[in-house]
Amino acid sequence: MSDDDHHVLPKNTLLAVFGGLIVLTGLTVAVAVEPVASLLGPLTVPVAIAIAATKATLVVVFFMALKYDNPVNALTFTIGIIMVVVFITFTMFDTVYRGDLGNVAPQTVQEMDRQQKEAQQEMDQLDSEDLRVAPADYPDQQGAGGESTESGNADSP
Repeated sequence: MSDDDHHVLPKNTLLAVFGGLIVLTGLTVAVAVEPVASLLGPLTVPVAIAIAATKATLVVVFFMALKYDNPVNALTFTIGIIMVVVFITFTMFDTVYRGDLGNVAPQTVQEMDRQQKEAQQEMDQLDSEDLRVAPADYPDQQGAGGESTESGNADSP
């Protein structure tokens, strides 16, 4: 067999890799289901990405025969995977720590809109009696000269 010939994998190896891909696909679905996703919490996305990377590696190594190919191709694949990991890591840092900046509100725009609507509804439900805070807000307690009748001044008629 020369170096230019294609390497043929045994049927058992192909079936084992296919079975592994099916199991990993089942794990991907399990991670996406709500009880497992809530159990993993913030690790849900990294776990899903790790499963996807494992499946991609199995496909490239066995089905695309990278294992038996020129080592330069394996090096190119490895460097590509490292770059993807670096880019995804920086993206995750951006999304995970986005609310930690001093000039950014910790709430989403939808949450702030909801709070504003709730505050407006509370204001709409208040009576004018509830909004009186200053003496000028009580016109029925003012005298003719604008002085209060409750001042207790002995000189008033």
